[in-house]
Amino acid sequence: MKQTQFELNEVPYQTLERFGLTQEMIEDLPMHVLDEICDGRHSPVLPVRVHDEEGETVESRTRFALIRMENGSADVVFYPVLKSSPMERYDEAQQKQLLAGKAIVAEVETADGRHSKVFVQIDPETNQVMSVPTPIIARNLQVLAEELHLGTVEIKGLQHGEPMTLAVEGDPVTVGIDLKSRTGIRFCPGDEQKWKEQTKREWDKYTFGCYGCWVMDDDGNLDYVPEEEYTEELWNEQKKSAERNRTAALHK
Repeated sequence: MKQTQFELNEVPYQTLERFGLTQEMIEDLPMHVLDEICDGRHSPVLPVRVHDEEGETVESRTRFALIRMENGSADVVFYPVLKSSPMERYDEAQQKQLLAGKAIVAEVETADGRHSKVFVQIDPETNQVMSVPTPIIARNLQVLAEELHLGTVEIKGLQHGEPMTLAVEGDPVTVGIDLKSRTGIRFCPGDEQKWKEQTKREWDKYTFGCYGCWVMDDDGNLDYVPEEEYTEELWNEQKKSAERNRTAALHK
């Protein structure tokens, strides 16, 4: 049975609603996204809306993730979109790798003053710096090496953030470290360029839910339209979506 860290009824909807993310908006996210959120992973980049000290509405975009508090309740932390990535602690060569989308190994100081090594990478959608302890990724790389019969040189290349293209049943497949993925390692059919361009899971332009629709613009930004605000175009798209779903169900 699949184990999840959180249940949907634990999501702190009241807190999210203070930032413009209503329960209806969250529940209208695709099921695979809700599963990832309940697994404790980051949400997609979503629009938020808050009021500043002068009462003005400020709009922004952010990811969020659920966390478990000491008393057992669920809370939420936000990872807002930054104008630029905070990279002062990294040297010039490391910054160059990070800006190229690659993972690096860096030393960080923990809350108790100890030093440990982590894999570091920039989330291209938020400019947030992500980090994962090296033993976690190293273990997954070891499993990968055993499955694909990779040598030491190839594994070192992956550890240094270099995606690697392999031939699998005659077709090119590229693998590399991606700290946004579940295991920290992402596969992509095609060459390294395809790997760099691939998003973990592409959204359709229109994603209809029970209460409204998530719409993706040409820049990949998601915005929510409640059903009562549907335009004629959205109603037509909903009809097309329903027809596609019916056709798919009939052919199962």
